[in-house]
Amino acid sequence: MMTQPALSMKQLQTWAQALGFAHLGVADIDLRSAEAGLQAWLAAGFHGSMDYMARHGLKRARPAELVPGTVSVITVRMDYLPEGVGDDWVAVSWQRTGQATQAVVSRYAHGRDYHKVLRSRLQRLAEQIADAVGPLGHRVFTDSAPVLECELAARSGQGWRGKHTLVLNRSGGSMFFLGEIYVDLALPPSEAVSAHCGQCSACINACPTGAIVAPYRLDARRCISYLTIEHDGPIPLALRAAMGNRIYGCDDCQLACPWNKYAQTTRLPDFAAREPWPQANLLALWAWDEAAFLRHTEGSAIRRMGFARWSRNLAVALGNALRAPGVDVQTRQAMQAALAARRATASDMLREHIDWALADAYEP
Repeated sequence: MMTQPALSMKQLQTWAQALGFAHLGVADIDLRSAEAGLQAWLAAGFHGSMDYMARHGLKRARPAELVPGTVSVITVRMDYLPEGVGDDWVAVSWQRTGQATQAVVSRYAHGRDYHKVLRSRLQRLAEQIADAVGPLGHRVFTDSAPVLECELAARSGQGWRGKHTLVLNRSGGSMFFLGEIYVDLALPPSEAVSAHCGQCSACINACPTGAIVAPYRLDARRCISYLTIEHDGPIPLALRAAMGNRIYGCDDCQLACPWNKYAQTTRLPDFAAREPWPQANLLALWAWDEAAFLRHTEGSAIRRMGFARWSRNLAVALGNALRAPGVDVQTRQAMQAALAARRATASDMLREHIDWALADAYEP
């Protein structure tokens, strides 16, 4: 273990910002105070079908068990709103959720797969540190492996945990990714910041499915992001209508948060919005076969969901569009025909969602 780093926090910040990170912090590895909350969350079953979270258990709260030799955790955040998004991006996002025939894809997925972007830049940062201090035991993470990302980010001064459980920053909102480097280098921990949610409950009230069951407590089984991306079975009947036209993720709790008026744009071209996501049409997306899906999602986080979940989500969204008033007759008929055409070759799960979509359509 190294105890005398030959570099300053100012130098670390400079390197991090040059790599596109908005901020760098350092957390210690004593996360024992977070263990009870993690155990209670798992015991309540709030992780749903994400069995790996239960398998990893308390390893998430014990960095040195995950990566032996770890004594400090370097954390970073990276903004992802693309340049040119406009000051009215929140209003535009809300408007789109009300357009039943259009597809809503969470904004973080409009650009290149963030896993690839952050991981490569975190590795470059680790290499710069090693060049300065000598051999460095380390491992980089971004939304991968059993890591308590939000807890580490909050402890290292990246922001505070909002009532929706995401990290909030006074000058950056929550529209950013998090990444970590576990190191065997003793670094002084950054100072945590105080919370600034106060009595606000906007995120709780905005959640379409009531997934934020209490302040700072999320039931993933009801979360649209979990349902559309992580969950691989049928969408629960009681939650389908609330999904609306959201086919990949959900931004509603972030859109409702007042702090996101301070969300920053990124200068990285990786996160520039790719077609067709900003203006995607449900019928056009439903027409893709698996080859088209793979082609259009190359280099995107969306590809990770696979074609089966993609099709399931679109069937639910099309069903919700068929139940929505204001959709013209020609579009309604085209949706019904497109759904019916896929039924014969669909898997049992997809066929069940198609049948649901075609049943009880809105009659003007």
